[in-house]
Amino acid sequence: MTAPSSVTVYATPGTVSAGESGPGSPASPEVMSDKDLAGLDDQALLGIVRLLPRASERRVAACELLVSRYQGLVWSCVRRYARSPELVEDLVQVGYVGLLKAINNFDPALCRNLATYAQPCISGEIKRHFRDKRWQIHVKRSVQDLMLQARAATGPLAQELGRTPTETDLATYLGVSVADLRQAERAELAFQPSSLDAPMAGQPGLSTLADYLGEEDPRFEHMLAMRAVATHWGELTPREQEVLLMCFRGGMTQTEIGRQLQISQMHVSRLRAHALGHLRARLLDLEVVPAQRGTAAAGIRGGSR
Repeated sequence: MTAPSSVTVYATPGTVSAGESGPGSPASPEVMSDKDLAGLDDQALLGIVRLLPRASERRVAACELLVSRYQGLVWSCVRRYARSPELVEDLVQVGYVGLLKAINNFDPALCRNLATYAQPCISGEIKRHFRDKRWQIHVKRSVQDLMLQARAATGPLAQELGRTPTETDLATYLGVSVADLRQAERAELAFQPSSLDAPMAGQPGLSTLADYLGEEDPRFEHMLAMRAVATHWGELTPREQEVLLMCFRGGMTQTEIGRQLQISQMHVSRLRAHALGHLRARLLDLEVVPAQRGTAAAGIRGGSR
């Protein structure tokens, strides 16, 4: 008879080895039943995950078994974010992604305990979810972390003080300045902004948030009017432009303008009225009679001599 060959499936502490392939020898991981896998410790299951190909059914079964054993660790990491606007169920799913990454990347040379290795992986995955998927605007990582610390510390500090902690209490407890704490609190408002079309609770009809925030800006109308005036500004004579600037920008009276330009107050009044009349006609699309314009301009030039 030919001697049975000796095959080593894997050789790490706590793993299963196949010695003589014959009656009574341990089964290969590829042919082990789910019941056999359930009897293995974490190190043995991690060895299967590490050595078998990703398409292997035994590897998938070992991963599922490890996930079921450490689902309590996932929940403990998620519990810190229970007060966030994100659904707990969604965070749990994100936590499982982090756990699977820890299982697939576990290296016994770096860490002997899966729980110790997986905890920062799970927390990091949840933090990345908040940083990349939830924030509507960019917020510095340090501000995000401080916001989470303040949220987690509010409850314990309230129990310790017997009252709701003030900003100073919370800042002292966290070892940060009040200004930094306020910045973190403002950042939390950006975490889940309200829609302008959201209905207002307790308000009659279909009132929305936009109805109470927006209002007409009078400066907008002023800006449009000034742009319209600028379109026809070059049609005025230099003296008319000067009078209007001194009147409306400088706030000078007609007497003060006449004294500075060395013309009469009556002449200033005619220049002002003629310039405003021309602009008004242009802005309102009224017909401007060239003869009247020429006669008025001649009279103005004559009066200025």
